[in-house]
Amino acid sequence: MPQLPQLAELSTATEPLTATVPRQLVHRAAVAETFLTGWRRTGPDLFGVSAQWPRAHQLHVSADRSAHEPLLVAETVRQCGALLAHTEYEVPLGHQFVLQELRLSTRPEHLAVGPVPAEPELAIAVFDIRRRAGRPHAIRYNADVRLGGARVATAHVAVSWTGPSVYRRLRGGRTPANVSALPLPPALPPEAVDRALPADVVLAPPDRPGRWQLRVDTAHPVFFDHPLDHVPGMLLLEAARQAAGAACAGERTPVSFHASFHRYAELDLPTWVEAETGADGEVTVVGRQVESPVFECRVGTVAR
Repeated sequence: MPQLPQLAELSTATEPLTATVPRQLVHRAAVAETFLTGWRRTGPDLFGVSAQWPRAHQLHVSADRSAHEPLLVAETVRQCGALLAHTEYEVPLGHQFVLQELRLSTRPEHLAVGPVPAEPELAIAVFDIRRRAGRPHAIRYNADVRLGGARVATAHVAVSWTGPSVYRRLRGGRTPANVSALPLPPALPPEAVDRALPADVVLAPPDRPGRWQLRVDTAHPVFFDHPLDHVPGMLLLEAARQAAGAACAGERTPVSFHASFHRYAELDLPTWVEAETGADGEVTVVGRQVESPVFECRVGTVAR
């Protein structure tokens, strides 16, 4: 694998944060789900991005409000790609983004919830900028996430995008208006997947050891912050998180993810999530529709 570029160094000087970035720039409908608060260019294809993390959140803070979840970091890093694509790489609003790969490694000891909302700083290095007709259509980027000077996570993301007309052709006319999710199957007990609320459980009881049907609730206010014609990548990552926790019988905690997304996961087809635990505590999770993989994720875990 080629050597990745060095990450940008962030200035220690910060301006008072007064608002989030416009929610449209990070593909969110709710301001409450918009975690980025600003950005600046620090060099050629290097950027500093500021964020704010809530002290309480339906999904991204632990039930006892003691810790930020690793997937909060993943969502923050995902939002960085959309923000920079629109503001720095000439991508029009209304283009559809495809998350192709996400690698994330977190340090749980630095993700504790404090007495005020956390304000992480991210150094973003963009590379492998692919162009079509002179315009970027895909990028990769690295993220170094720090909080109070301590590194809390590193990430690598590959993302591409396409215009509305091409997207319509790719999706064969499928839209949020004409595609409906399957009826929700029963849910695992929340405690089996380290969740407080049954509504946040995304796995049904297993039909055989290590295999669950994905529960796709299009009314969920976080996963479906706005209508979609497919299962979003963050829901698939949550499925990987919950499957890894269930496969380890709640004895280990997910701290890292390496996910590859192969194709769209359709709302009107059942998605089967399979998990296999390795000797080192790493759990390999695969999501399939009609026997074809739609995503794969290696989840690193640590003992509780």
